[in-house]
Amino acid sequence: MIVAMILAASHMLFDDFTYATREQLTKHGWIVRGAAGWPGVPGAAWGGVEVGGGKIRMTAATDGTPNGTRQAQLCHERKYLEGTYAARVRFSDAPAVDHVVQTFYLISPLREPMAPEYSEVDFEYLPQGGWGKTGPTLFATTWETFSPEPQWKAVNTSDAASRSYEGWHTLVVQIGSGAVRYFVDGTPLAKHGGDVYPESPMSINFNLWFIRNTLGTAGASREYVEEIDWVYFSDALLAPADVDTAVASLRRKLVAFRDTVPRKKPALESPCNF
Repeated sequence: MIVAMILAASHMLFDDFTYATREQLTKHGWIVRGAAGWPGVPGAAWGGVEVGGGKIRMTAATDGTPNGTRQAQLCHERKYLEGTYAARVRFSDAPAVDHVVQTFYLISPLREPMAPEYSEVDFEYLPQGGWGKTGPTLFATTWETFSPEPQWKAVNTSDAASRSYEGWHTLVVQIGSGAVRYFVDGTPLAKHGGDVYPESPMSINFNLWFIRNTLGTAGASREYVEEIDWVYFSDALLAPADVDTAVASLRRKLVAFRDTVPRKKPALESPCNF
């Protein structure tokens, strides 16, 4: 069942990504990741975020070796919790060589392995499969906590739809009333609650990375692309149709960017390395 609007919004974020330079992007609270580290291929570089044409273009590339691999990540500051999150993204299936992960997600830092206040909410598209799935699969996963490798342990709830999602899609997550609800193009995908319900303020993020130990044969470099048309947050619980209406209204009014979501006091550290 699609959930209708049940709360009046008082704060919102909207970004139509109409930037000419990366400096304009970062002035609006966005962080382009450059720090090495988890997830993905150990030793890989991070970059590959471009602006232009009213969209964000993230590219990840690899020649099959860690030193020849670049991944991409874009993060907004950490100040979000309950409400409705949405993004218009383009997933891509080709080239069909490496196991790549294309995402729209929310996350808080992990204070220590298995920290109970950890929060994470993920859309993750794997066009070549992985994580026990064969073929293109879209995962919706809500996390209670985890322990990083090499002592890997995950506590989460996950659902998956196994089919191609190549092309443009509107992804919506509602967090409120004890439930996390995921929608793709207005259709429900998953509903999670209980221990995995988010407890800590999160950042809004997109990343594009390769599953470690699954790169194809070393050789010529190949490139993977995820594009973002817009991103939206409201602290109300909105049905996907209400999100479409709100975004269309903002675009008609030529609103390119609006952020009325207050920072936490004191402001929270917002690392873009995870």
